[in-house]
Amino acid sequence: MDRREEDEHAEARAKARLRDLRDSIDNIDAALIHLLAERFKLTGQVGELKADRGLPPADPAREAEQIKRLQALAIEAKLDPEFAKKFLAFIIEEVIRHHESAAMSR
Repeated sequence: MDRREEDEHAEARAKARLRDLRDSIDNIDAALIHLLAERFKLTGQVGELKADRGLPPADPAREAEQIKRLQALAIEAKLDPEFAKKFLAFIIEEVIRHHESAAMSR
């Protein structure tokens, strides 16, 4: 095999590996979307229960506890804990918005 053939073979292997990696990423992204959908179904039920009972939409103590817990999990998983904090804060913000909407519809 000459140098050009070796380069072409290496390029083909790299493209196949890239495709495999991207397929795996796509599968994980799909799983994340489904997990988030399930999470929001449950937090929707929490929002309805809070609205029915006149409880406030936000629970700062619970939110702080969750952020601390997920940052610890992120460290164990070798994920940037600050990223985990920002990600959860984004989700919590959306959940609170849903809870406020549920309370206003009562």
